[in-house]
Amino acid sequence: MTTKILALTDALGNLVRFELLPGNRYDTIGVAPLIDGIEFGALLGDKAFDSNWIVQDLDQRGAKVVISQHPGRAQKLKIDVEMYKWRHLIENFFSKLKEFKRIAMRACKTDQSFSAMIYLAAAIINSR
Repeated sequence: MTTKILALTDALGNLVRFELLPGNRYDTIGVAPLIDGIEFGALLGDKAFDSNWIVQDLDQRGAKVVISQHPGRAQKLKIDVEMYKWRHLIENFFSKLKEFKRIAMRACKTDQSFSAMIYLAAAIINSR
């Protein structure tokens, strides 16, 4: 079985919060608990987060929607292309996170110990 890591980072690419999901679940399932109770000005994401309910939630919060869209989307959203270029920070975070072998290979047997390894690795990444 595989595990997905949904991560929320700040503007500098530092981990704020993350959610673990089974590998066979959609990414949108973990978005609500990930952004619950956090104020932010914009959410940058890839096509996996292109969902009407996410866009509506962001609009209600007053946050800017900077999510790449599925080609078949009926109503195209206008996104800030310059701001979307900063999405590489989350990709950089994941590449740094996967430098840790126990995380890349999912060596921990329980979600609790896997989460602890992610927190530990994120602390090491932030201290560099």
